[in-house]
Amino acid sequence: MIKKYLIERRSWILLILSLEFLVILVAFLDTSIPLLPLLYIVFISLIIFVIFLFIRYQKETIFYKVLEERENNLDPNSVPSAYRPFEGIIEKSLTKQIDFLAQEAAANWTTMEQEKDQMLSWIHEVKTPLTAMQLIIDRMEDEKLKADLRYEWLRIHLLLDQQLHQKRMPFMENDLYIENTKLKPLIFNEIRTLQSWCMQKGIGFELELEEEDVLTDAKWMAFILRQLLTNAVKYSEASDILLNSYVQDGRTCFKITDFGRGIAPNDLPRIFDKGFTSTANHQDGAATGMGLYLAQKAARPLLIKFNVHSELGIGTAITLTFPQKNEFVHIIGM
Repeated sequence: MIKKYLIERRSWILLILSLEFLVILVAFLDTSIPLLPLLYIVFISLIIFVIFLFIRYQKETIFYKVLEERENNLDPNSVPSAYRPFEGIIEKSLTKQIDFLAQEAAANWTTMEQEKDQMLSWIHEVKTPLTAMQLIIDRMEDEKLKADLRYEWLRIHLLLDQQLHQKRMPFMENDLYIENTKLKPLIFNEIRTLQSWCMQKGIGFELELEEEDVLTDAKWMAFILRQLLTNAVKYSEASDILLNSYVQDGRTCFKITDFGRGIAPNDLPRIFDKGFTSTANHQDGAATGMGLYLAQKAARPLLIKFNVHSELGIGTAITLTFPQKNEFVHIIGM
């Protein structure tokens, strides 16, 4: 702060030093003026000026020190009180700006909440005709047409489910219930949902679970599995998807291995970015770039770690590492 203060007051400091130098120069040029007494006066005045500068520094920087240490928030009480007229202008301007931003933030929050509620309501309303559509599809006799319609129905169902969970995600931590959850029923339920799509593509599942119990929230874990299995099926053709669990370093790990098209090495660091699809298959219209992004976002509050290994043209393996019980002590409801 002292460096900034000296820079701010450099014009005054230069003025005082220039005047002192001018006095010495005049005494030096005019022999009738005694030089030594004048040097003594200049020295004394410089000491007085330094003391004055130090006192003014202490008083004039109080407001700015508090302002510099202030947290970035919309609390008008966090703005320091002004002691001088110019500080009063800053205080008044900051208070007005904070009040304006607080009103804008409140209005935006209200609008966002209304849009979220409308979207959730719309999704729930759409589920009714979707259920009716599924019953109609089940009664159809043309097996090829039935399979095609089931696939399109599943796509709509998965996209709506993705939207529903995406809207709930900002408030996810309020909805968590951490407990010992069995993986097998969750996996079977998700495979059953994707069954018609898997049959159409000739994809099977090979399940090997050494450890079935994991510490997680069943509902959100099902959502994460849904995104990962959907991705594995989407980018695989006529092959098996391996699902296995094991214990490593005292933690349960769950691994999903597919033998699909794989991921290019330069794409691997970006696969969890929102909206990222691929550079190798950029023309793929079926990719949304949201599945892995939402899966990792949902995994963070559950303290689930992702590890991805992939080779282009060979396949992809995604490993989920679950936390231990003592890592959940901060979550209410355990």
